Amino acid sequence: MKSLPKSKIERQDLVDNSIFELLQTINPSKKEIEWNIKLIGKIRDEISKLIVEELKLCSEETFYPYAN
Repeated sequence: MKSLPKSKIERQDLVDNSIFELLQTINPSKKEIEWNIKLIGKIRDEISKLIVEELKLCSEETFYPYAN
């Protein structure tokens, strides 16, 4: 499997961390939300559909880079 360049890893981190921060911000309870990449991935997939397919702002690869 090819590894990603640093810039693409940074983009992945930005997206995943932004989703986690959003969850923390909109959480109405005092219960702490732990980092859960599976949950973050589900949300990321839905956001990707909106940005890539519906709004057509960028490609899937641009939104969340992956190794080809």
